[in-house]
Amino acid sequence: MQLTTPEDFKRVVEVALFAASAPLSVADLRRLFEEDPGPEFVRRLLEDLRADWAGRGIELVQLASGWRFQTRIEYQPFLDRLKDERPPRYSRAVLETLAIIAYRQPVTRGDIEDIRGVAVSPNVLKTLESRGWVDIVGHRDTPGRPALFATTRRFLDDLGLRSLTELPALTEIERIMDLVDTKEIEAAAAAADETEG
Repeated sequence: MQLTTPEDFKRVVEVALFAASAPLSVADLRRLFEEDPGPEFVRRLLEDLRADWAGRGIELVQLASGWRFQTRIEYQPFLDRLKDERPPRYSRAVLETLAIIAYRQPVTRGDIEDIRGVAVSPNVLKTLESRGWVDIVGHRDTPGRPALFATTRRFLDDLGLRSLTELPALTEIERIMDLVDTKEIEAAAAAADETEG
C-alpha cells in the first residue's frame, strides 16, 4: 500500500492504536513507516485523530507510556453489564499502601509503616507488585539497605494519567476512603438485617 497523503498516514496510526494491546509511544508509531516521518508529524496525526473521535463513545488519550483508544468513562457502566467477572476488590490496607507509595515515593516498607502506624504485610506489597502498579526502584543507603518502592507507568496507564502530577489531592483520597468505609458499614448492617429477618 502506498502512503501518499497525511490521511493515509493517519489511518495507519489509527489501525495500529486499535490493534495494540498496550499504549503506543510516538517512537513506536514512527516505526510503522518505512521512512521516518518525524515526531512532530506523528504528534499532528495523533491530534487529528483525537479530533476525529471527539464526541464519540471512544476517545484517543495520551497516558504515561503512550497513546491508546479507550471507552469514555460515562459509558463504562453499560460495558460493565457485559462482564462475567467482578473487578478485583482491594483491602483498605492495600489502598492505603498504594496511596502512600504514590504520594511519597520512593518509600521503604518502614516509611509506609511509620505513616500508617501499623505493620505492612508482605502480601500487601506482593499484591501491588503482581498488579504491576508498584516496583522496587532501588535501595536506601542505610543499614539493611531496605528496598525503595515507587509506582510504575502501568499504574499511571491503568488510572488514565500521564504523570503523577495528575493524581487527585490527598484530601480527595481521604474523602473517597471515608465513603468506602461508610458503604462497607452500610453493607454489613444490611447483611446483618437480612440474616435476622
